[in-house]
Order: sequence, then C-alpha cells, then structure tokens
Amino acid sequence: MSDVQGGSTMTVSTDHSASPVAALSSALPREYVHKSAHSEVLLTGWRSVAPDEYVVTAQWPRAHSFYTPDGGHHDPLLLAESVRQAIPLLSHVAYDVPFGHRQIWDTFSYSTAADTLAVGSTPADISLHIRCSGISRRGRRLAGLTMHVTATRDGRFLGTAEAGFTNQPEAVYQRLRGQNGDLDEVAARTIPLPPPLTPRRVGRDRFHDVVLSPTSSTRRAQLRADVNHPILFDHPVDHAPGMLLLEAVRQAAYRSAYPRRGVLTDMEIRFFRYAELTSACWIETLPDPEAVPAPDRHPVRVVARQNDEVVFAATASIATAAAAPHRAYAEH
Repeated sequence: MSDVQGGSTMTVSTDHSASPVAALSSALPREYVHKSAHSEVLLTGWRSVAPDEYVVTAQWPRAHSFYTPDGGHHDPLLLAESVRQAIPLLSHVAYDVPFGHRQIWDTFSYSTAADTLAVGSTPADISLHIRCSGISRRGRRLAGLTMHVTATRDGRFLGTAEAGFTNQPEAVYQRLRGQNGDLDEVAARTIPLPPPLTPRRVGRDRFHDVVLSPTSSTRRAQLRADVNHPILFDHPVDHAPGMLLLEAVRQAAYRSAYPRRGVLTDMEIRFFRYAELTSACWIETLPDPEAVPAPDRHPVRVVARQNDEVVFAATASIATAAAAPHRAYAEH
C-alpha cells in the first residue's frame, strides 16, 4: 500500500465536461494533485471524453532537480508521477471525492517507448488518455478503481500505465493506521538516515538523491528515506511515499546492472502494506525467472521487506547499451 495524497481542503468544481483550468496554459492548482510545491505540479488540465474516460494533459520540464534527463532524454518516472497526480485529480473532479480523503495505491505499472523521450527545445506536452474500470463505491462515495492509461506526446505514442487504488476517508485511514498515522509520533520515532550507496552505482549524480544504503550483500540494501528531500517528501507523511518506493526499485535495478548503463523502461509493482519510517526496510534484488533473455535487456525482481513482512514486490526491466538512452555518470 502506498498513499498517493497529502491532506488539504478546498471546494472542487464537479463540471465533468471541461477542465477547470485551460489545458496546456498553466499547471493545475496544487491541491488537485496533492502537492505542496506549485513547481512540482505536472498536470495542466482534464476533460471527459466518454463515461469513465478522460484525457488529462501534462507538461514535462526540459530539466528537473530530481527527475533529471537521461542522456538527453526525459526521465520515464515523469510518466509515473504524472499518473500519480492524475489519481487524486480525477478522484476529486470526476468522482466527487472530497478533499482530505486518501487514495491508496494497490498496484502500478508502466511501459515506455524510449525513442519518444528525447528532450526537445521546449517542454514536452503530454496527453494521458485514461479509461477507468473496476469502479466500486461505498454508498455514494468512491471506494476504488483501476486507471488504464495510454500516454502520447504531440500525438505520438509514448507509453502505457495502469494504476489500481482505493479511496479512504481520513477517519477510516486514521483508524486503520492507529499510532502509525500520528505524524508527531512517527516523526519522533523515525529511524536515523543511513549512509547512501555511491551515486554512480544506482544511476544518480548526487548523494542527496540516493534512496538505498549498502549492506554486506550487493543484492540487498536498506531503504534510505530522507524526510527532508524536497521532491520525494513534498509534505509531511506518516510512511514512505509511493514515488520513493518506485525510485528504490529503479536504483536497485541499476545497481544490479552496473556497470552496464540504461534506462528503466518497464516496471510493475504490487503494494502489500505501508513502508513505515520507524523501522528498517530492506530492498532485495533477484533475477526474474519469467523474463525472456535478451542482450539489450536487464530484467530484475525487487522485493521490499520490513519486520519480516513483504511491503511490495516488483519486476522491472532496463533497456541497456544502444537500445535506449542512458544516464551519464563517471565510472571509477
């Protein structure tokens, strides 16, 4: 499980026929996508095109402090973050979910077409064509659904994604979380930040952006949850955010492929429970026995465990060598 929202309250327009903000003119208000920083809002608009089908527009910057370009190509996790922002957006504006409710990730996957990721001379205008299925309700309130996403860039195919989530009122969330949902209590018990792995081994340029800490095994690392990171921890939360866990999968995959270089073009992840900030979470990388061997692919399985319980299980694939853009970093 991973919470994809931050708390806020505001009045929401429920006109489902048009975007509340003109598409591609400016970012949506940050409250719609549960971000504190205006600068981190990627979405620019939305519209309904059929029952339970929507187009959400986004704009990706040419450069970003965390989702940095990979050798002249946009970071594919911008697609993941765009879909993450679309979850609360459509929950509020299309399904009348009140602000303050929590949207909890159960499953997520994405696959990109690497040749469409090149950074151009202007920001990239993205369209997410979203079909919602498996819609369930408790009374009149949304209880959960699955989003099926086809992403395009200037009309060209960019990739696909799928996200399944549940919706919980704040009172239900707090009852389920108990002491683990108390921000002050969690802050007081958050474990010290462990040292980072060498950035180049996980495809990063700065120690500050490394989310894994070394252990005695190259197949095992400790999750490094820096609650002061301005992007991954945009606002106070009571557990490790979903995008931090996706980044942990990516860095674990890059570490397993090192010194081969590449870009993580595919990921599929299932969340089983929250990754708590108050105890160590271990990230294990394993071969993927179901993957078809290929010289230009590095498939892996990544499993997170905390207190002897599985937090998430993921599979991922790195397109290597000339098959994909790669993050430039020095080797020693």
